Amino acid sequence: MKSGQLAAFFASLASSEEIATMRKKSEKYVGIDKEIDGGMTATGRIIRDAWAFGLIPESETCEGWMPQGLEDLWIKVNTEWEKYGFLVGNLPEDIRERYMRISDAAVKRAREEGWDPGLDNN
Repeated sequence: MKSGQLAAFFASLASSEEIATMRKKSEKYVGIDKEIDGGMTATGRIIRDAWAFGLIPESETCEGWMPQGLEDLWIKVNTEWEKYGFLVGNLPEDIRERYMRISDAAVKRAREEGWDPGLDNN
């Protein structure tokens, strides 16, 4: 993977500054189903990827999780992506199909809730 692609992937998740900020906060996470922008946020992407990789069940919204737990999940998700060169096309068919199903459903739900990808600040 080219360094630019890798940098873009990491930027699409959560920056180290975002993770550090999350760690400093003692607030519990609201859950992907209650998050702003229909869950189309850095934390939402981490959770959806964790679902796709089977790290947590799809019924797990992460509601009530502390920042450290979310950071630990981000590390696990990153480790999984490393195995496949951070490319969806390199995922095994079953994981790729699950990833696409989850992603498509998330975009549909977010748009129904008013999310506009052109205004995405996350």
